[in-house]
Amino acid sequence: MQCKNLVTITDLTLEDVDELFTLTTEIKESYKKGKSDHCLAGKTLGMIFEKSSMRTRVSFEVAMTQLGGHAIYLTKHDINLGERESVKDVAKVLPRYVDCITIRTYAHETVAELANCSSVPVINALSDYTHPCQALTDLYTIKEKKGSLDNVKLAYVGDGNNVARSLALLCAKLNVSYKIASPENYELSAEFLEKAKKIAKNNNTCVEQHSDPKGVISDADVIYTDTWVSMGKEKEAVTRRNDFRGYQVNSELMSHAKKDVFVMHCLPAHRGEEITNEVIDGQNSIVYDQAENRLHVQKALLKLLICK
Repeated sequence: MQCKNLVTITDLTLEDVDELFTLTTEIKESYKKGKSDHCLAGKTLGMIFEKSSMRTRVSFEVAMTQLGGHAIYLTKHDINLGERESVKDVAKVLPRYVDCITIRTYAHETVAELANCSSVPVINALSDYTHPCQALTDLYTIKEKKGSLDNVKLAYVGDGNNVARSLALLCAKLNVSYKIASPENYELSAEFLEKAKKIAKNNNTCVEQHSDPKGVISDADVIYTDTWVSMGKEKEAVTRRNDFRGYQVNSELMSHAKKDVFVMHCLPAHRGEEITNEVIDGQNSIVYDQAENRLHVQKALLKLLICK
């Protein structure tokens, strides 16, 4: 893997992604056969989490344990990053104790500064701008299910948030068609859209912003949705739920999609809001396979970054 850090999808080359996906498959197959790989024995992952988490925390901690290493969980109260101690000082001190840092925070600038000042790899485990580990897992899962990403079409229904942005960038890089339907004022920004479209054009695919959910899902191979109220947006909850009416992934919307379309959600899901029970629990859902793959993709990522 050529990149030192994973701050955003644009840090990765196509070769990096191919290497990561190939290793993920090897690691997952070995895991299913009960084989152990303690390649990270004696290595420690420092985990800075300013936002709550279940999947991200558990998958990273278990990944390090299964690879023979150790993870240290640091909450906002342990460090109080940027207040009790500067980001730069944390970035200079932690690498003297740990072999890799993963951070789940609000401001993307915090991740960028930490990576810029750190002498060990830094992994973005979520920021307000992007969620690269999630997107990598999602595209890996689609490839696993379909056998290839050739001619795949992904339709995203909902908020143009950090997950939507990461998916757009990775789809553009991997020649996967990406169409997103969002209500007014919740679209991908014009600046971001231009950036993603430029990457997509270079790879002979498309990234498109729309307003009609039925239009984007009609020929899609994958329908993807996420919460309408992301962490940090709780004060906007009532307004957002009203604005997103008509963007629920439900049986009526699914009736306009292909019969064999996959349904994905990065979780946690707010059942009855952005997605209904019959869809997330239905035969088209691959949500829980998607969640499981966070473990395997992140094991591969940790191995590639730490074992250079």
